[in-house]
Amino acid sequence: MNTLFWFRRDLRLFSNEALIEALNNGAKQAIFFICEKQWQQHNTAPIQIDLLKRRINYLRQELAQYAIKLHIIDAPYFDDCENALLSFCDKHHINHIVANKEYELNEVNRDTQILAKCDDKNITFALYEGDVIAPVGSVKNQNNEMYKVFTPFKKQWLKQHQDTHFSLLAWPLDKQPIDIDANKALKTDGSSEKWPVDDESLATIVDNFICDKLSSYDDQRDIPSIKGTSGLSPYLALGIISPKQLVVNIQNRYPDILTTSKSKTFTWINELIWREFYRHLLSEYPKLSRGENFNEKYNAVKWRKNDAEFKAWCEGKTGYPLVDAAMRQLVQTGWMHNRLRMVVASFLTKHLLIDWREGEQFFMQHLIDGDLASNNGGWQWAASTGCDAQPYFRVFNPITQSERFDPNGKFIRKYLPELEKVPDKHIHFPHAYLASIGADKQCYWPAIVDHKAARERAIAAFKV
Repeated sequence: MNTLFWFRRDLRLFSNEALIEALNNGAKQAIFFICEKQWQQHNTAPIQIDLLKRRINYLRQELAQYAIKLHIIDAPYFDDCENALLSFCDKHHINHIVANKEYELNEVNRDTQILAKCDDKNITFALYEGDVIAPVGSVKNQNNEMYKVFTPFKKQWLKQHQDTHFSLLAWPLDKQPIDIDANKALKTDGSSEKWPVDDESLATIVDNFICDKLSSYDDQRDIPSIKGTSGLSPYLALGIISPKQLVVNIQNRYPDILTTSKSKTFTWINELIWREFYRHLLSEYPKLSRGENFNEKYNAVKWRKNDAEFKAWCEGKTGYPLVDAAMRQLVQTGWMHNRLRMVVASFLTKHLLIDWREGEQFFMQHLIDGDLASNNGGWQWAASTGCDAQPYFRVFNPITQSERFDPNGKFIRKYLPELEKVPDKHIHFPHAYLASIGADKQCYWPAIVDHKAARERAIAAFKV
């Protein structure tokens, strides 16, 4: 058997059962397709593409240490992958392809077409579930249906796994270095350089989070001015780290973590299960990949089309400091704190009554950790159109959110330096204070909408 491994968004050597299976079947070749045009169609952020390319360059060097050659091939669209893959197989006499599943609709269609062509050519094409802990479709209710509420999904997920102490397959190869052409490394623009891509640095990041932050995550995760989150989302989005690998590492320190779901230490595991939930939904309901509302009754909502207000939201010029600081963080860094993602999504869909799809697309165009399942799930949750979403009458007050989670305005001042001298008690909505001291209106733009009026307008729109 002449085996090929196809890398996708599973850019890791370890905790990659599909890769290890390929190596155990004698694979000495691996492949990765550069799909620039397809990535543009999917609104993939340039900073995420840069991170991906840096990781590919690293993987290429690491694989060469084990006599495995990683071939990087241009295939502008997914449709181009089919001919490129089959041509590669013909040239290298490949008769067995191994890869990890992807759950987005375009990716599923690509694999379905390739599988049919492989059958015609007597090539086996094996797909593994490398992006989830519970295989998609394995967490169902008594009617064998996908859960539409998170809490029972989580309970069933835990019931199936709480007695499991996960382990990882051993790396099967010894080092046998081969030479690679340095000139074939992918060109990168450096926009993602603050995010290391080597395994040694990543292991340190994971260990530091588990040892130093996991126990305090529940208390600190909503405070945007401190580094209270894991910082692992970009690596999960590209499969540089697997969710199973993280659970293994956590269980090594907290062996009973899956049986203590009410503990503060469990809170971050809960986020991993939310990630699983959204992936299972995406696979079960292809309409989510097409940008449709999960809850069809909200198809009747009359979204507003207001380019000026959408532009103000994108640029962080809404007049609500926490919203504006969060949007500047996104544009400047390619990342946004999770609490703030909910705040700005609620503001766009409820205060401005602008279609959630516009916000979802903008996020994907800028997020280093963008992935369709979680991004779509988060936006439809905030817009009240999604599965187990927040009720439509729940409208985040951006001022009280600011007072609660950034009480001294530390985060706001970091991204809105024009408000640096505004006293703490006025920082959350500074307009009256700025007017009282005769500040130029150009110092900070007026609020583009009144909170109370916007809330009433949103509730009326959703009631229809």
